[in-house]
Amino acid sequence: MHSTRRNIERNFPFGFYLGGGVMVLILAFIFRPFTIVNAGERGVVMQFGKVQDRVLDEGIHPIMPVVTSVRKLNVRVAKNSFKADAASRDLQKVTTELAVNWHIDPTRINKVFQKVGDNEQIVLGIMTPAVSEVLKAATAKKTAEEIITKRTELKQEIDNDLKTRLAAYGVIVDDVSLVDFAFSPEFSRAIEAKQIAEQEAKQAEFIAKKATQEAQADINRAKGQAEAQKLLRLTLTPELLQKQAIEKWDGHFPTVMGGNGSLPLININPANLNSQKPANQ
Repeated sequence: MHSTRRNIERNFPFGFYLGGGVMVLILAFIFRPFTIVNAGERGVVMQFGKVQDRVLDEGIHPIMPVVTSVRKLNVRVAKNSFKADAASRDLQKVTTELAVNWHIDPTRINKVFQKVGDNEQIVLGIMTPAVSEVLKAATAKKTAEEIITKRTELKQEIDNDLKTRLAAYGVIVDDVSLVDFAFSPEFSRAIEAKQIAEQEAKQAEFIAKKATQEAQADINRAKGQAEAQKLLRLTLTPELLQKQAIEKWDGHFPTVMGGNGSLPLININPANLNSQKPANQ
């Protein structure tokens, strides 16, 4: 009896401490006197619902339960697509699809949450109307054809205007991409017809230029042949003709003999040859 009592008395402190530890763990789990901010997040600290100036970085942070609460917001680069209708300078309807890469300024995240809200509220309440207004203002400065041909210039203007507009709300625009333009069916057919006509005109110009070059080449060849013939006529002499006739002779005399039985001499007279040419030469 006494030994059992002594054992209980010895074990009582251990059981007390063990039970106390379990109770502390339960209370800590329920009230959570700490918070963990994950990678790519920042914590907005609120006391009784009032946003504080302190912003929690990544890691574990002690807080006062019940009194303090933490709202975590994502500060990583996000991508959202927007579609907006606008009119060009020549009053053509343009539907533009725009992709925006953006993120919340980590140093101002408490003010952003206080004035605007979380990431979803930023997209719906701030970015969507801003994108629509910037697109309308930019496309109104250009004709429909310029919107297509000056795409890079339009993209740069939209990028700069959107960055300036959203920076006031603590939203940083990393990049803007013009994904697609869509025009009315009638205007799209007109653009296609114009492109076909331009291609046909370029093809016709190429063919005409090629024909001109070929004609000029024929003229040059004819001039060259005429110059060669003129030079040949100037260089022909009786001695040269006699020499060429001898070189071409195959060693056989003509089979028709003269009346006196003598062989005719080879005698080529250039004057006689010239007299045998047609009148037009």
